[in-house]
Amino acid sequence: MGKIIAIANQKGGVGKTTTSVNLAASLGALEKKVLLIDADPQANASSGLGIDVDAVEIGSYQVLEHTKSAKEAIIASNAPNVDVIPAHIDLVAIEIELVDKDDREYMLKRAISELKSDYDYILIDCAPSLGLLTLNALTASDSVIIPIQCEYFALEGLGKLLNTIKSVQKIHNEALDIEGLLLTMFDSRLRLSNQVVEEVQKHFSEMVFETIIQRNVRLGEAPSYGESIINYDVSSKGAANYLSLAKELIKKNEL
Repeated sequence: MGKIIAIANQKGGVGKTTTSVNLAASLGALEKKVLLIDADPQANASSGLGIDVDAVEIGSYQVLEHTKSAKEAIIASNAPNVDVIPAHIDLVAIEIELVDKDDREYMLKRAISELKSDYDYILIDCAPSLGLLTLNALTASDSVIIPIQCEYFALEGLGKLLNTIKSVQKIHNEALDIEGLLLTMFDSRLRLSNQVVEEVQKHFSEMVFETIIQRNVRLGEAPSYGESIINYDVSSKGAANYLSLAKELIKKNEL
C-alpha cells in the first residue's frame, strides 16, 4: 500500500516544486515506484520532468472534476520509475468550479484512492496558497512535507500553515501527519541561513529532516532542460541532497 505525501507551503519560492520533482526522481532511482501529482496551475512539476504542458489533454483538472479517471491521466516521465498526473493552466479555474459542489474537499481523495496500491509513494506538488486545491491535497494525503527556505521570512506564515493542517486533521482527515519540515536553499556562508536552521531545529526538533537542501546552481538549471537533478547531474551537490532525503524518507517509513 503506497503512502500519499503532500508537499505544501503557502509561501511561493521555498522549493516546493524543486522538492517534488527531485524527491520523486530520487525515490525512483532508489527503485521505488512513484506517482507525482501536479496540483499547481503553474504546472512546473510537469515541465520539470519533461512533459509538454501545452499538449496535456487529461490532467489533474479533469481528475478533480471527475470527468476522467486518475488512471487515464497518468503519463510516464523521463525519470525512471516515476509517473506523473500533469497539470495545465486550466487548473486555475478549479477553485471556482468546485466551490458549489458537495464534499468539494474530497474530490482528489476519491479520485486517487484506486491508485494507492499501484505505487510505493504518491507525491502531490501543491499550489502556493491555502485554497481548495491545497485543501484537497491535504485531505487526500497521509502526511505532509513542509519546505522551509533558510531566509529571514522563513517562519512567517508557518504558523498559519500548521493551523490549516490542524483544522484539516480536525474536520477532514484525522490521520494526516506531518512527515517533516525540510530546510531548503541553505547557504553555509550566510550567518542568517545558519540562524534559521538553528531556530527551526530548536523549535521543532524531531519534526525537522536531518537532510538540508543546499543552494546549488545545477538544481536551478535542471528544470530548464525538463530534467530532474538526478538525470541532469547526478554528481552534483543537489542530487546528493535529494538522494539523502529520499533515503531518510524510506528509512523513516520502513521503521
